[in-house]
Amino acid sequence: MTARVVVVGDALIDELRDDTGVREFVGGAGLNVAVGLARLGLDASLIAMVGDDEAGDRIRTYLADYGVELRETPGPLGTSRAVSTRSGGGEPTYAFNDAAWNRRIHFGDAEHEALRDASMAVVSCFPLDDLAQTEQLSRAVGDTPLAIDPNPRAGMMHDLARFVTGFERLAPEASLVKIGEDDATMLYGEPLDWLRTRLIDLGSRVVLSTYGAGGAAIDAGTDAVTRPISDLPGRIVDTMGAGDAAFAATIAGMIQDSPADHDAWSAVLEKAMDAAAATCRFEGALLRVPSALRGMDLDGLGT
Repeated sequence: MTARVVVVGDALIDELRDDTGVREFVGGAGLNVAVGLARLGLDASLIAMVGDDEAGDRIRTYLADYGVELRETPGPLGTSRAVSTRSGGGEPTYAFNDAAWNRRIHFGDAEHEALRDASMAVVSCFPLDDLAQTEQLSRAVGDTPLAIDPNPRAGMMHDLARFVTGFERLAPEASLVKIGEDDATMLYGEPLDWLRTRLIDLGSRVVLSTYGAGGAAIDAGTDAVTRPISDLPGRIVDTMGAGDAAFAATIAGMIQDSPADHDAWSAVLEKAMDAAAATCRFEGALLRVPSALRGMDLDGLGT
């Protein structure tokens, strides 16, 4: 029986702007992770807020195309949208619309049932500074194993101190916490190595730390493994989905392989870094694996 993973987070339209023009992709960190898990062979559902509009219909169709079940909360202000401007190196800056700024998820009986029956609950880009909503999420998850990526975005955050409080409300309960360098700086004003230690001390069982160009690390009990960026053919086109791909691949590895020692965790991290590197060879945030690069015109990617 295929493991079912329920993701709670955002679903939106990514509007990309650069010197070549404007392009739109279905996205959102929660949606990216849910679709990534489905592409890695897991049965995935997404709990998210979606508007009753053309953009919402695009999201529904996209998720259906990848076999991801959507349990949606109606968006009173329509569908969330992120406008991102790319630098020459591919790093995005974001601006969000009012729907994203005021996002809220309803946890009714159906959502409680889905989360309680899941093999794992995954949270990414949730409004953790809404402490009442965070408490509702925690109650809905119950005893289901939890993976969390706080994925803070300045344009979606109402209160930094409350966001940290909400994050640390969930982190001690988590089977996996993902955190990046930018997250550590934004939330704590501290380096990522400091935050790795803090999360372990808080009780997080596994911590995935992503260092951008510096690679990544997994701390799992007494096992600590590191991995550089995977050296794949083709140039880096877009880094937007790298973290979501690494998070999804780590979750898939934990569920499918049940790693229990240093070598097993190292193998999980290698696959996560491979997925992140392959995803960066394409525009948009859809999870890719190295096999997607075989037999392609690598010089033409992203043109």
